Amino acid sequence: MKTTHLFWPVLSSLLVLGLGGCTGKSDTAPAALASAPVNASAAVSITTVRAQQRDFPVVLAATGTVIPLTTVDIKSQVSSVIGKVHIRDGQFVKKGELLFTLDARTDEANAAKARAQLAKDTAALTDAKRQLGRAQQLFAQNFISQGAVDTAQAQLESAQASVSADQAAIDAAQVAVSYARISAPNAGRAGAVNVSPGSAVQANLTTLVTITQLDPIAIGFSLPQRNLSDALAALKNGGAVVSATLADGGAAFTGRLQFVDNAVDPSSGSVKVKAVFDNKEGKLWPGAFAEMSQTVKILKDAVIVPQAAIIPAARGTIVYVMQDGKAVMRPVQVLFAQGNEAAVSGVKAGESIILDGKQNLRTNTPVVERARAPKGAASSPAQASSAP
Repeated sequence: MKTTHLFWPVLSSLLVLGLGGCTGKSDTAPAALASAPVNASAAVSITTVRAQQRDFPVVLAATGTVIPLTTVDIKSQVSSVIGKVHIRDGQFVKKGELLFTLDARTDEANAAKARAQLAKDTAALTDAKRQLGRAQQLFAQNFISQGAVDTAQAQLESAQASVSADQAAIDAAQVAVSYARISAPNAGRAGAVNVSPGSAVQANLTTLVTITQLDPIAIGFSLPQRNLSDALAALKNGGAVVSATLADGGAAFTGRLQFVDNAVDPSSGSVKVKAVFDNKEGKLWPGAFAEMSQTVKILKDAVIVPQAAIIPAARGTIVYVMQDGKAVMRPVQVLFAQGNEAAVSGVKAGESIILDGKQNLRTNTPVVERARAPKGAASSPAQASSAP
């Protein structure tokens, strides 16, 4: 009970002191707050890079597929039996090289029959000429009438027609005989041979072998629609130079653009093109993938800035330029971008383009430039822990 009486006087004294202290400083507190400085225009730390002016090649990169210029399925034009196979699987053949021989005994017999008929009709033609000559002599001596001469003339013309028909029959028989020798229509590599001696083949149905041309060879790829006019212009001048590198890290090849398709694919907005390459060593194989690179044009005296400095905005692309210690927003148009660089319009060569720190900027924001860190330099653990 005594402790309770002592507690209340002490609590009352503390409350009085607290109220008195607040009352005594109430006039000076607002003045102290008003006099505190406010740093509303703190400069943003940035790095800059100079806009350069130089020729900028427009290089298009794409993935292409190696395709042969010609692929021919060899088929027989007559139904027959394979007499002999002159090639083996995977053999390289020359144009005109004999591939297969068919059984041509029936066609050869028909050709001999046509030649015999020609000999018979030729003899009849010779006799018709003699008969016409004799008739003309008798008519001159008034021994026969004009009608007899006309009959001899008709027999001669009929014999001449028979001889012409026989000659045509012989030519047709020779064509049939020639079908028994199947030769390569072009140079290339033979695939798997699908027949053997004694195999029966049907006319224009049975594929005997496939010949694929490997030298020269083509690589097909696609170009964006916006570069179609450049590709067509390059095609008129003999074809733009195209570089190809095999996707497995193989050797590089140089060829020329030789074909642009006549329509744009509406689903992808691209057009199919084809470049032709020499392939004497046979390193480009049909179906292989290759990384394509083609310079379609060169932008003369273009202004080049890093792609990292370009900012997509609601009304287009912008960059920030450092002028008089402030960041100035500048709308730009990207003409072409490649790698880490982009050719733009809207800035001048030599202007300081803000690279790092641009995410914290607004128009006329004060900036202070700091030295750029060397490429590949890593920050120390102490610096990393002290970074805000």
